[in-house]
Amino acid sequence: MSDNTIRGYAALAEKQVLVPYEFDAGDLQPHQVEVKVEYCGLCHSDISMINNEWGVSQYPLVAGHEVIGTIIRLGSEAKGLKIGQRVGIGWTAESCQACDYCIGGQQVLCTGEQKATIVGHAGGFADKIRAGWQWAIPLPDDLDPESAGPLLCGGITVFDPLLKHQIQARHHVGVIGIGGLGHMAIKLLKAWGCEITAFTSNLDKSDELKAMGADHIVNSRDADALKAQYGKFDLILSTVNVTLDWKRYLNALAPNGTIHLLGIPLEPIATPATALISGAKSITGSPTGSPEALRTLLKFAARKNIAPQIELYPISQVNDAIERLESGNVRYRVVLKADF
Repeated sequence: MSDNTIRGYAALAEKQVLVPYEFDAGDLQPHQVEVKVEYCGLCHSDISMINNEWGVSQYPLVAGHEVIGTIIRLGSEAKGLKIGQRVGIGWTAESCQACDYCIGGQQVLCTGEQKATIVGHAGGFADKIRAGWQWAIPLPDDLDPESAGPLLCGGITVFDPLLKHQIQARHHVGVIGIGGLGHMAIKLLKAWGCEITAFTSNLDKSDELKAMGADHIVNSRDADALKAQYGKFDLILSTVNVTLDWKRYLNALAPNGTIHLLGIPLEPIATPATALISGAKSITGSPTGSPEALRTLLKFAARKNIAPQIELYPISQVNDAIERLESGNVRYRVVLKADF
């Protein structure tokens, strides 16, 4: 087997179980690094790609975009990294490094040759993975590699808005939907020093959410409970993909407050203009984050001892892990351990 051979688990067609798959990745490019996979988180986006829900999947498809591993090869143009170094690779594998957004430090918005880790690119359900060196994010020594993977997708997704909206400890932040993303948001916001309200339809999670750091818990299906939140929030992070009573959540914002979308609702958002204008409120959204934001997140998580709550599976049981995730009972993120 050559150095360019990668072994993994792939979907050969949409909505199919994953099977062992081996392919030749070709020569390592000068700007790339090759990483031996140790752990890889399992995200709902992986399932969306396996099922071609977004219409961009290419088969055979090797999913996995929350990778932790060690560098085993460096391209000639790679800088600041070394063989044997532990790094993480998230949703983005490459960006052009030449467009205005890349030059401006917003590589996640690259308008050039941006490549997602699992869109037209082989991901981390494999023994090795490749990425542009800028997107191989050094893992702090104090961060547990077993649980760190989900920080690179779900974690940065909820962390980047804190930077974007200049959230400080004095702010009150709401989190809608306490699953993979939402539970990481609570942990990060607690360490950030914010007042936190968790909006959930499952009050059975209340004790867990308080242990994570939530100061208040609101039943998201209770109209009176939502009405009682009037004018409280500087920022509300929505991690769900369902239609909500957006007017009530807009009313829950303080002046200059923002609802920031991270989940993708199934229907267009109906927004009364007066609710935005009268309080100078806004609705925003964002993808993941730049290499700088990812580095900041990992350093912060290491300093504050923040780790996602995970369930660990060997990667050889990836189909069982997918079934577990689809059941909706995961607490709160699945991670696969390489056992090739």
